[in-house]
Amino acid sequence: MLLEFPRQPPRPAAFAPFDKWDFGNDMTAPDKLLPLESLEPVVAALKASGKTVVFANGCFDLLHVGHLRYLQGARQLGDTLVVGLNSDASVRQLKGPQRPLMPEDERAEILAALACVDYIVIFQEATVERLLKVLKPDIQCKGTDYTEETVPEREVVRSYGGRVAIAGDPKDHSTRDLIREILSRSSPREAGHS
Repeated sequence: MLLEFPRQPPRPAAFAPFDKWDFGNDMTAPDKLLPLESLEPVVAALKASGKTVVFANGCFDLLHVGHLRYLQGARQLGDTLVVGLNSDASVRQLKGPQRPLMPEDERAEILAALACVDYIVIFQEATVERLLKVLKPDIQCKGTDYTEETVPEREVVRSYGGRVAIAGDPKDHSTRDLIREILSRSSPREAGHS
């Protein structure tokens, strides 16, 4: 499923507030979201040309600074960052019936707007094992709530010669905590208004 996002006008060249994080990625959102069958040859070609492909994944429901630091840290480990995005059904399976808060197409569009993200693939399963077996990224990156020895798919990655890495800041941010904070600050009267 390829989602169509409206094309944005180019940014003025003088606007570059995040020079530190300039990954040289000028792809547009529609170019970044690919189904697995289309992404597989892209990743194979990148690897054949000597590029290091990094894979990160998550639900990314209510994107927060912890997500951003994880993705930026993952991207710094290689030349190309592929993000596996849990589908709505997968998020419900992992997080419960009230999640996700935002549908997968909106979560994908937000991720695609990040310069550190090169490609996005939406997956239906609870884990990324199938994606890893197909794409065979050089590095599978997880957040700091894992260690290299606790990453569930580590043996899959090692079986094809890849490695597991940990990136991001300490796990001080979570969507769950953000939701709680929003709810605690909302009065019953304000809850229905944005």
